[in-house]
Amino acid sequence: MCKRAKIAAVAVILAASAFISGCGLFGKGKEKLDPPQDVSYLKEGEGLDTASEKAAPDKETAVEEKADTVMRDLYLIDRNGMVVSQTLPLPKSESPAKQVLEYLVDDGPIAQILPNGFRTVLPADTTVDVDIKDGKAVVDFSEEFATYDAKDEKKILQAVTWTLTQFESVKSVELRMNGHRLNEMPVNGTPISEEGLSRQDGINIDDSAAVDITNTRPVTVYYLAQADDEVYYVPVTRRISNKEEDDVAAVVKELADGPGMMSGLASALSGDVKLLESPKVKDGVVTLNFNESILGSDEKSMITDAALQTLVLSLTEQEGIKSVSVLMDGKTGLASEKGESLTEPVTRPEKINAVRY
Repeated sequence: MCKRAKIAAVAVILAASAFISGCGLFGKGKEKLDPPQDVSYLKEGEGLDTASEKAAPDKETAVEEKADTVMRDLYLIDRNGMVVSQTLPLPKSESPAKQVLEYLVDDGPIAQILPNGFRTVLPADTTVDVDIKDGKAVVDFSEEFATYDAKDEKKILQAVTWTLTQFESVKSVELRMNGHRLNEMPVNGTPISEEGLSRQDGINIDDSAAVDITNTRPVTVYYLAQADDEVYYVPVTRRISNKEEDDVAAVVKELADGPGMMSGLASALSGDVKLLESPKVKDGVVTLNFNESILGSDEKSMITDAALQTLVLSLTEQEGIKSVSVLMDGKTGLASEKGESLTEPVTRPEKINAVRY
């Protein structure tokens, strides 16, 4: 399926979601803090690599990255108020952790490359220092940090944490302002744990369906959103009942059930998608056996890139899962939109929502 057709297909999903809800249209991969290596721009939908080989890039659309830049994940706020990764080319830096936070500052160096429909999370003129030791990034903001809008407070915590934890050396984040540790945020008083911030705290938290939140646990799943003609993936942390014994099955169910009706998001999986048996996890590979509703095209036994991507992104957020193998009615032989046979498990893409120029 060509890119234009793919966007149109997913746009239909988003439009349907918007119509139902009455609102308008709308990772875990980590990097080492070593001198960055050259990478390439990805068009949306690329990066779903099998364990045995990588798909060849489309020569007409793939753009080679300049030798003096490297792709970094910056968590920004989209037009729906969601915290979303946008992978952007930044100049190579000897202090990449500090650099990525500087690119979250309003009217800062990101101004020239900020994607349409997105905004930064840190107040203008904020300066920052970052010190990483024993897996913790200690972030010291200047006093300008305290001038943010109260409604952005939790989004700031999430954006800073998820932006920094893209690096392998960062497991948690401690915030300071003018050298003093923050035990709560300065504007609206959101508490900050003594252990620091981590991805375990969640992102774009949706607990609306939780009747008794004390009897639930979090899982992070990926839904779809759209800006202009570009479809992108949005992580949402939802609460599942502790009565759910299998986190993998629970994630698949959350994807099939879809996002909240007023979220402006959509799921790439239809509500008819069901697992025919319990998921099997072995050596980091989870095997999923679906009914035929997983297919995007009956004639070609095809699963859409969006459906496969959301499954892989969501399930590799689970501890110990590195790749996903998809079956239909117990049989292999499903194909991607490019017609490639999915005979090998699919690994998580290195970058999500890579911006093309």
